[in-house]
Amino acid sequence: MLLCVITIFACSKQTKIDYALFSGKIENATADKLNIKGVDFDHEISINADGTFSDTLKLAETGFYNLSIGRESTTLFLSNGNNLNLNMDAKEFDESIKYTGEGALENNYLARKYINNEISQGQSDEFFSLEEDAFKKKIETIKKTNIDALVKLQDENKDFVTIETKNLEFDNYALLNNYERSHAHYAKKEGFKVSDSFLPEALKNMSYDDAQAYKMSASYKQMAFGNTLDAIFETIGDDYMNASTEQLKAISAIKIPALKNEVVSYLGSFLLSPGNPNMASVYEFFAANTTDSKTKENLKTTYEKGKDLVKGKPSPQFTNYENHKGGTTSLEDLKGKYVYIDVWATWCGPCKAEIPSLKAVEKQFHGKNIEFVSTSIDVAKDHEAWVNMVSEKELGGIQLFADDNWKSKFVTDYAIQGIPRFILVDPNGNIVSADAPRPSNPKLVELFTELKI
Repeated sequence: MLLCVITIFACSKQTKIDYALFSGKIENATADKLNIKGVDFDHEISINADGTFSDTLKLAETGFYNLSIGRESTTLFLSNGNNLNLNMDAKEFDESIKYTGEGALENNYLARKYINNEISQGQSDEFFSLEEDAFKKKIETIKKTNIDALVKLQDENKDFVTIETKNLEFDNYALLNNYERSHAHYAKKEGFKVSDSFLPEALKNMSYDDAQAYKMSASYKQMAFGNTLDAIFETIGDDYMNASTEQLKAISAIKIPALKNEVVSYLGSFLLSPGNPNMASVYEFFAANTTDSKTKENLKTTYEKGKDLVKGKPSPQFTNYENHKGGTTSLEDLKGKYVYIDVWATWCGPCKAEIPSLKAVEKQFHGKNIEFVSTSIDVAKDHEAWVNMVSEKELGGIQLFADDNWKSKFVTDYAIQGIPRFILVDPNGNIVSADAPRPSNPKLVELFTELKI
């Protein structure tokens, strides 16, 4: 009896495990770190030279996390107490993922789910070109396949099955939500609108205030983020560079704290611009509407840099950038003329989309007191791609190659976090606009005309 009492007492004193173990091996790793990120979790793990890795994860809660290695990513379901092992080949990534250990059943299901969805959906152009009834039938088939695989886990982890069953519903909603825009694009039906009965009432009336669903479902998160931004952009209109706190007030009403943080982080990356006359008040508004310390820090850094980039301030300089035509060029060499600078890269789709408009503006102002400079921030290994693209697309103006891509002093001094970015400098080397209109925006020609270039 004494022995039994001691045993029971010892068991009652066992400490609850408040961490998960995660280890494995990545063949052909393309990076030296992997990242695991959740709504309130962000953790890096070093990948050794032989591809192995191992770490302890202190998780605040059980749930879904994003595992990324370089540009590739996949979904994980993690819980304290897991001892999960991953083996994969980075060259094949999703197709090669294999989990073992505690937590493997749920994560192998998620890996298979991704492959099943990818195979079932096929090419995006064919998938979204389906007519409404065929599309709805297709996604219901995909959902059933995933449910059939999920029910096999019922006896292993009922909580996971309950959460994932709801997530599969959100997955369907996200596809239905994307259909109108995607069908218009792929089926080449400009102005296409879905029929009144296409979207289920539950989706039409979704309020996006479920914080738990935001954490657990990537599809719910995507819809909540997209719906929130669409409403804000509709209020701002085309003139987003003059966005005011009045136009952004809907952010204050967002009920999910994590969603509010991500919206502020995203919008702050380009609305907090020295080209915006409301920059100071927008900064204060954003800072008051985020609880994320990293976002607050980024906002402050951007704002502090922005104060030195307002109209009339001396422009940051680039020096001895390689010129496609030979030799090197510095911004100082162009003093005496207006300089319109296009910061771009060969891999940037929106950058390349501006090329026809840029050529048209260059032609319109040919011989005027202005130089058009395109500065590529391609990485060194893509230097040849830059050389070839400039020649093949017959790009005009002055074509330069930045000295250190995103880390170039000129790029960091201008606090450039996204491209394309356009900058206008006056003949004295002072800033006219640190975030000038794009070539495709009629406001650019209006600005040039107003300056009497």
